[in-house]
Amino acid sequence: MTSLLRDLYGHQQWADAEHWRAIEAHPPAAADQALRTRLHHINLVQRAFQWLVGDRQSPLTITKPEDYPSLADLKSATREYHEEVARFLGGLAPHRLEETIEVPWFREPPLSLTREQALTQCAMHSQWHRGQNATRLRELGADPPAVDLIVWYWRGRPSAAWTA
Repeated sequence: MTSLLRDLYGHQQWADAEHWRAIEAHPPAAADQALRTRLHHINLVQRAFQWLVGDRQSPLTITKPEDYPSLADLKSATREYHEEVARFLGGLAPHRLEETIEVPWFREPPLSLTREQALTQCAMHSQWHRGQNATRLRELGADPPAVDLIVWYWRGRPSAAWTA
């Protein structure tokens, strides 16, 4: 795996954990349906890309927010994703990054990407939605954490801290 991809996924895990802690620490945010829906969407897309770049031996599972009875259940699924994708990336041979994969949810026209491009898209997509969540946290009276990639570098590439 390239050093940049390694950084993007280390950052993704850390930034997701920072947002989860901020949301859980502010009761209006923890109860907010817009945040919960977006947190589910982030996890759903992360899992879809995990499937896309993986072996595709099992069908893609499309979940709904109501499949997670509590916010804690959704957080657990998010942590599980990060653990699984870290193991996958740790075992991914470098030559597999250049392999072309078809993205089945783009049909007209079809889309082919390298595995590296798909992994990059997943990391960038998550960052986009964390920005939306930061805006929503401010609207609800919370102070969102600074989770830019450069902040992660500045802080010495910290590991994810899922609990306060």
